[in-house]
Order: sequence, then structure tokens, then C-alpha cells
Amino acid sequence: MEDRSTTGSWRNKLGFWKWAIASVLFRLILTYFSKNLNLSSRPEVSTPLTSLRRLAEGYWLKQLSMSPYSGSMYHGSPLLLSILGPLTVKKIGGLSSELLCSLVSVVADFISAILIRATGTSLVRAHLRNWKSLGLDKLSKGNEVVPSGDIAALVYLWNPFTIVSCIGFNTSAIENMFVVMSLYGASAGLVPLAAFGWVVSSHLSLYPIVLVIPVVFLLGYGLDAPPRKLFALSNLQGGEKRSTDHAELNSLNDKFSKTNFSWWRVIIFFLWASVWTSYVLIMCVISMKEYGGLGEMFKRTYGFILAIEDLSPNIGVLWYFFAEVFDFFRNFFLIVFHVNILFMILPLAIRLNHRPCFLAFVYLAVSSMLKSYPSVGDSALYLSLLVLFVNELAEMQFTFFLFCGYVGISLLSPVMHNLWIWRGTGNANFYFATAIGYACFQIILVVESVSAMLNHDRKIRKLCNKV
Repeated sequence: MEDRSTTGSWRNKLGFWKWAIASVLFRLILTYFSKNLNLSSRPEVSTPLTSLRRLAEGYWLKQLSMSPYSGSMYHGSPLLLSILGPLTVKKIGGLSSELLCSLVSVVADFISAILIRATGTSLVRAHLRNWKSLGLDKLSKGNEVVPSGDIAALVYLWNPFTIVSCIGFNTSAIENMFVVMSLYGASAGLVPLAAFGWVVSSHLSLYPIVLVIPVVFLLGYGLDAPPRKLFALSNLQGGEKRSTDHAELNSLNDKFSKTNFSWWRVIIFFLWASVWTSYVLIMCVISMKEYGGLGEMFKRTYGFILAIEDLSPNIGVLWYFFAEVFDFFRNFFLIVFHVNILFMILPLAIRLNHRPCFLAFVYLAVSSMLKSYPSVGDSALYLSLLVLFVNELAEMQFTFFLFCGYVGISLLSPVMHNLWIWRGTGNANFYFATAIGYACFQIILVVESVSAMLNHDRKIRKLCNKV
């Protein structure tokens, strides 16, 4: 039996690497034809913050001893400008600048997939360990635990949203890599890596700053587990039995650890976050010392995000709303839309504090709905994180409806954009209708996934009562 299980695990690993390598080769083939696909001009793929064409113009301005933020083109990090800027103008080994930048995205996607796989493996182990600690391992023997890490990683690599973002000449893949790096570092207990990923991802796109809450929960409580009240109840029951068996005592210690919060690791995280933040700011000061310093950078990056100055069409809903709203009410609605994200943070954190990785998925999904300049790269990330919980969300409703909705919006959005911009037979309402539909499907996905997770926790509670 052990030989068969070992053989099966090796086959699963080989199968994963075959599909992973195939996805990389598929990206390289599409990268070669990226000019013909012309995805970099698609509003669903590139945004004013992630477009490498804008980055190339910012780097060109800097080469002319001008501020990279002159005009209204570049609004990204000056660090990205220093790292990726040279790739936009140089040829290495006969490869064009676009091919070089696409290769960077391919590498970033592959690293993200590996980190997602490692996080999923840790979640599966924690899932089995928690069921054993609660005495539910005998009840779960008939239910096979799906290797969610492998599936989530392959979903990320083969998701059409991820692929078009990778070959669409933008920086979404790099931003996603640092977000996943932060979650992986926190789930693996690598505090410096978690702090580094969180600081860099927040620096690049601002919205990942809300992930500090699930990262703190991961470092303090550990990986996702059933509600801690069940472990406390199991502790009492185990104490009443007064068992002296060494294995049972270790099990009791594991249960007690689930109900304690490790403040020391959280303090170390914030110390490392301070170190990385200082390092990033120092590098930005050096890069921007001749072009206005940090004040100019904050105004042109985070100020641009919060003020929603560019109203070019995208798959979000804010561009159309602020194109129609009166200027007198603009500041009021800016506050309303941005605070709307903050209003959801505390209630979700209170209700899902025992499932920090799932909480991170919810935060990313909500941010992608309400952020100023969303792209399909944002959806590619949170959809892959959702698959990490395929075991817990097995009874989730409307999955086929949501799948068809995402496919339908993906097909309709380019058609409506073409009718509006190029054919002239439609108007902005055509394209905005697909954006509204896309937002609605994201709302349904978040609501149904949270409901399914809470129902799963209730099911565990009932099983514990029976035991």
C-alpha cells in the first residue's frame, strides 16, 4: 500500500511539472507572436499603472534628464523604472524589448505558481492535522483530500486571464508575484519574506496594503483552521480525560497552540516591514532626487490612484461613473468609493480571522472590484487563490453559472469595445454594460464563497458535537 501511494504521489508530481512546463512553453510561443495579438492595447489587459509602454516612455523621459512623471503617461514606481526601463530600449541576444519584458512576466508567473503550490500543500497538511486534532480523522477517511496546491498552481498558469496578462506587455505578473510571496512567507513562517512581499506589493499598487491583516493572522494563529472555539472545547474534553499518553499530550499541546496568538512573530514582522519600507523609500529618494523627490512620487503614483485622474475605459466601473458625475460632487464620491473598501475590512476580519488565507482571497477580490484601474490580471490572482480551498468549498453553489458568466464577459468585452471605438455602431454604454456584468459576477463569487466557507465551518461544528 505504501509503495502504491508513493508511486501515485510521484505520478502526481510528474504530472504537475509536465503541465507547468507546457504552460511556460505555450507562453513562449505566444510571446513570439505578441505583436500580432496586440494585447498591450487592450483596456482589459493593460492599465495606466501596469502598461509597459507607459513605462518605456517614462524611462525615455528620464534618459533625457526630465522627470519620468512629466506629462500624464507614467504613474508607476521609480524602482520598476530603473529595473525594467533598460529592457524596453535594449536588445539582448537578438531579442526585442517586448520579448524581453514578456520573458520577465513568464518567469514571474512561474514563480507565483510555485509559491501558490507550496502554500496549498501547507494548507492541505494543516487541514488533515486539524481534523486529527479534533478527532474527526476517522470520519474523513472516506473523503479524499484533493491536492489543492497543484490544482491552484495549474489554474494560475493556464488561466486565460493570466496568459493574456503575461503576454500583454504589462507589470501585473510582477505585482501578483509579490502578493503571493507575502502570503507564502506568512504561511511558511518566513517573516522577512512575508514582510518583503507585502511592502513591495503595496509600494507597486497600493491596494495590497489591506493584506496586512491576513498576514498578521497567519503569523499569529497559523494556517487556516476550523473556528478556535472548537479547539478550546476539545481542550476541555481532553483535560477531563486526564490522559498520560505521550501522543495524546502532544495532540493537546497542538490544540492549545491553535487558541494562542503569537505576538512575538507579529512584532518581528512589523520590524522587518519597517526595514524593507525604509530601504524602498531610500531607493526611491535616490532615483527621484533630481525630479522632485518623494513628494512628486507620492503625488504621481498614489495620488493618481486615489484621485482617478485617468478616465480611459477599463473593466471597472469607476471610469464611467466619474466621467458622468458633476465636478462639485467628485471629491465626495471619491471618498465614498475608497472608504467602501475600508468598511469591509473589519467585519470580514472578525468573521474570518480563523481562515487568514481565505480572508486574503476575499480582500483581493473586493479590491479588484473597487480599485481605480482593474485588469484581468487581478482576477487571475484571486481566482487561483480561491482554488486553494477546493476541499472546503466543494458544496459551493452557482459554480457553473459563475464560470459561464466569466467566459461570457471575456468574450463580450472585446466585442462591445470594438463596436464602440472602431465600428462606431455603439456607444460607451455598450462597453460599460459588460463592466457592470463583470462586477456583478465578482460580487456573487465573493458572497457564495464566503457563505460556503461558513457552512463548512458549521458542518465541522456539528461533527464535533457528534464525536
